Amino acid sequence: MSEKYQISAFYEFKDLESIRPLEDSKTLICAAMSDRSIRGTVILAAEGFNVTVSGLADDVPCFLEILEQIFETRLFPKTSFHNEAPFGKIDVKIRNEIVTLRKKVDVSLGEGTHVSAAQWNELLNQEDVVVLDTRNDYEYRNGTFRGAVNPKTSSFSELPAFIEKNIDRFAGKKIAMFCTGGIRCEKFAPYLISKGLSDVFQLDGGILRYLQDIDPEHSLWEGECFVFDSRRTVDSRLEKGTGPDYSQPISLEGETS
Repeated sequence: MSEKYQISAFYEFKDLESIRPLEDSKTLICAAMSDRSIRGTVILAAEGFNVTVSGLADDVPCFLEILEQIFETRLFPKTSFHNEAPFGKIDVKIRNEIVTLRKKVDVSLGEGTHVSAAQWNELLNQEDVVVLDTRNDYEYRNGTFRGAVNPKTSSFSELPAFIEKNIDRFAGKKIAMFCTGGIRCEKFAPYLISKGLSDVFQLDGGILRYLQDIDPEHSLWEGECFVFDSRRTVDSRLEKGTGPDYSQPISLEGETS
């Protein structure tokens, strides 16, 4: 394998403050990253953690073992590889939420709504299914699942307002939702259930797990997937894509302004 950098993305909703103060966890994580080639973003909150990091393939497994000890958990990362480091710095943040919805949500309401990549294909071929892309418009424009609804949001926290205005569109339907790595759906599936939309399903592990598990010949994904690192997008084989960065203003000539 020519690619030598491993990219790992994972999250979990759990009570981190019951383990130790968040500042102490931050200190331990920064030290573990500094001692190795690990770079990327770690978000900590009372509700859990959200991590996307990269490093030399020999360093990442060791780092993940350390995080499992810090978080007292078992990690199940989405993994890809690249021949250059996609992150340039260590960025460990403490936030109010590990993904910002700005709505109080009981994530336990989402239990039983997860579907695997194989189940997802079966679900999307059923009748009375509305496929909801919970990502932002600039992410949707690089690629999405066939027939997915684009809420045309610029931030995740705008999604509840879209649902409020269009709730009749989803009532009585099976709602199949997805996002990049799964974390946005972990909050939004319970949110929809709290609004009375009970027939809700979320793609377990998001697009990244789907592309990891499903052969391109059987994939219902169309286009590339926007990622939040220097690769900008990945293709159906989780290799660096060629799509433009729609998160930045585009000039008439197609160049970033």
